[in-house]
Amino acid sequence: MLTFKRLRAVILTVCLVVMVSGCSLPGLSGTDKNAISVGTLGYSESQIMGHMVRLMIEHYTDYHVEMVNNLGSSIVQHQAMMNGDIDISATRYTGTDLAGALEMEPEKDPKKALEICKREFQKRFDQTWFDSYGFANSYAFMVTNEFAKKEHLQKVSDLKRLAPKLSLGVDNSWLKRKGDGYEGFTKQYGFKFGKTYPMQIGLVYQAVDNGEMDVVLAYTTDGRIAAFNLKVLEDDQHFFPPYDTSLVARNDVLKKYPKLKGILQKLSGKISTAQMQKLNYEADGKMREPAVIAKEFLENHHYFEEQ
Repeated sequence: MLTFKRLRAVILTVCLVVMVSGCSLPGLSGTDKNAISVGTLGYSESQIMGHMVRLMIEHYTDYHVEMVNNLGSSIVQHQAMMNGDIDISATRYTGTDLAGALEMEPEKDPKKALEICKREFQKRFDQTWFDSYGFANSYAFMVTNEFAKKEHLQKVSDLKRLAPKLSLGVDNSWLKRKGDGYEGFTKQYGFKFGKTYPMQIGLVYQAVDNGEMDVVLAYTTDGRIAAFNLKVLEDDQHFFPPYDTSLVARNDVLKKYPKLKGILQKLSGKISTAQMQKLNYEADGKMREPAVIAKEFLENHHYFEEQ
């Protein structure tokens, strides 16, 4: 039986261990330093692409790959790269990192945005930003098809006459974001919505389908667009910057594993936005595992062996 003093000592020891372990980024404390670590964010698209990266490496080499899933945000993912906690970021988006990691003004031209990210990541961070996978996961305003037909909605500008009476469901980070966030949107389009509701991005599709929200801001590659039969409104004033999707790798890792760069380049330009939407639906609509979806896709394309 423990005395009070011994019990207190045990409790203090446990607390100290928790405090020390809490200094590491979530999910990184158990990473194998001899493995190539691939970091993903906490949604299906990032995890599907992360597993594609892992499977490509494993298919062409005997390198050991470790997944670090569910990193909280692009900023957390970037910090993990800078700290050396992960070697490869599976999904990075031009528009997001121009405003975030690079702290630069949005660039509306997709080619220029990609070139800026490539150049600046090499110069500032000693990292290689690869060519796009081929898809862009952009923000888009969406309504139900029934509402679009009733109100004759085709483009974002069509919402202006209705906006004061409409509720908007959107992720909280966009409401506060500079440049391509809500403040910038209201200035360019010249209207505000009656009410805005910050919510998790994964919940907006169900919310608009159920009639809890009139309009939502969501992602163009999400499979739930088709699942809920939603209408994507055209960004007719070209407010949103491009969000072309690439992987990013640390240069020291590419030097350590000479085969790696060529293998990773095989994924460039191979997945369209429409294809990514279907892959995301397999995960979010049919509830299938991202690793299984990634494996099937690569097998169907023979791991792009001829490229």
